[in-house]
Amino acid sequence: MATPQSLKQNESVSQATQTYRFSFDAETKRVSAHYQGITLADSSQVMLLQETRITPVCYFPREDVRMDLFERSNFVSYCPFRGNASHYSLRVGDIAADNILWSYEDPSRDAAVIKDYVAFYADQVDIRYPGEPSAQPAGQVSSAYENPLLNWVIQEAPAIASSRELTAAFARQMRSAQIPLWRLTVSIRILHPQVTAFTQHWHSVTGELVELEHDFGILQSPEYLNSPLLPIFEGAGGIRRRLDIKEPLLDFGILSELHAEGATDYVAMPLHFSDGQINALTISSNSPGGFTTADLGHVYEVLAVLGRIYEVHALQRKAASLLDIYLGPHAGERVLNGLIRRGDREDIRAVIWFCDLRGSTPLAQAMSRDEFLACLNEFFDCVAGAVLEHGGQILRFIGDAALAIFPIENEPDDTGLQASCTRAIAAAHEASARMKSYNARRVKESKQELGYGIGLHVGEVSYGNIGTGNRLEFTVIGEAANLAARIESLCKSLDEPVLLSAAFATCKPDEVVSLGEHTLKGIDAPQEIFALR
Repeated sequence: MATPQSLKQNESVSQATQTYRFSFDAETKRVSAHYQGITLADSSQVMLLQETRITPVCYFPREDVRMDLFERSNFVSYCPFRGNASHYSLRVGDIAADNILWSYEDPSRDAAVIKDYVAFYADQVDIRYPGEPSAQPAGQVSSAYENPLLNWVIQEAPAIASSRELTAAFARQMRSAQIPLWRLTVSIRILHPQVTAFTQHWHSVTGELVELEHDFGILQSPEYLNSPLLPIFEGAGGIRRRLDIKEPLLDFGILSELHAEGATDYVAMPLHFSDGQINALTISSNSPGGFTTADLGHVYEVLAVLGRIYEVHALQRKAASLLDIYLGPHAGERVLNGLIRRGDREDIRAVIWFCDLRGSTPLAQAMSRDEFLACLNEFFDCVAGAVLEHGGQILRFIGDAALAIFPIENEPDDTGLQASCTRAIAAAHEASARMKSYNARRVKESKQELGYGIGLHVGEVSYGNIGTGNRLEFTVIGEAANLAARIESLCKSLDEPVLLSAAFATCKPDEVVSLGEHTLKGIDAPQEIFALR
């Protein structure tokens, strides 16, 4: 172990700059540590770590600590200029105290001399100077400097409207603070059935930000499995790699790429959310010498606040995306805009689409639940997928049926009506083509073909909330919606997959053929029914 004198003279650890102070010097007095009457450490070789705006911390040499009373935990914290701190929990008989001791067992190069030292959380462990009245380290909290990122993150960052703008603004602020930032990436995991995370990449050369969404397939890709993000997401702390040294450690794929492009320093830091989710912020430099301790200290000080701001944006994004998925984009937007009370509605004119899988009861009886669920999802991919592809809105899935609309824009002539009917017919043709392809695959697999029906109608409906006071559904109600469902119910008896009302047929007379008048359940007068040509 290095002597206190050599530690005190080590310039890589003792840094006093005009902006950020970080020093590791010998404590001249004997210091001990106690927990509920148990002496945990007693040493005359204690080192005092002093850091800007942080209460001085006593670091004890390992040989003066009762390490036999501790067991290592899975918790890891991260400091960008010291490295990852492993934590230990006290276990003595019935006494247990989690994560009260930490140690930088593989510190960064700039803090290498703290490798064989450990420290205690002063709010949990009693730090004493035997024979002295004071129980506090002799150093002082230093705060005589201004972090050039601090005012921005407190005063400006919370008002930024999106995470994209936040990332770009943070990168610009780092550059204006003379931090030698070359590239910055924010990676945030999200709750979405198709997307596992998004990343935002900023590059100083262009000053532009590129955002990418990643589906679940990336979790098994070599790119991700050989990424520094994986250990960070799993709680391993952070990662720093100096790339301007002889034989740099290039243990992740991205490091080889950055090194080849001239990067000198790379730091990946965990970005914590309040629910325990761990995301990541990575920064790289191509300036000689990379990032200084002061540079990393500036970022480290604002990281917790920045994480909370990103969390707000992530929650907003999650709310919007889940409403899009479960209600549809238009209904979701209306809910977010305040249309949330029972009875809140608007009257709209729309093409109403109702579709149904025929013979679902015997299918369900003949299949396992997993097989039947897969069959239903394939069916909805065909019919509901076609609706979405052509601008329709899926309002609800009702067992093996689906209700959708193609809203009609309010135009002075009938152009809005014609456009919605055109989209609905295109969706019906595409749904039929998809079902034909799906049934062909089923026949090859020695399975029976699936029958289906689609009913289309044009009319006025109420678009809004129905249900109980604390359990609502956003849908359409009205006679027009009921009529579309009744029309669909004729598909089997008329042996037509798509049937239309007279009101719909009037819009597209050249594309339909009349099947005569038919009686619909619950409808007094017979209705003329049409099929697509």
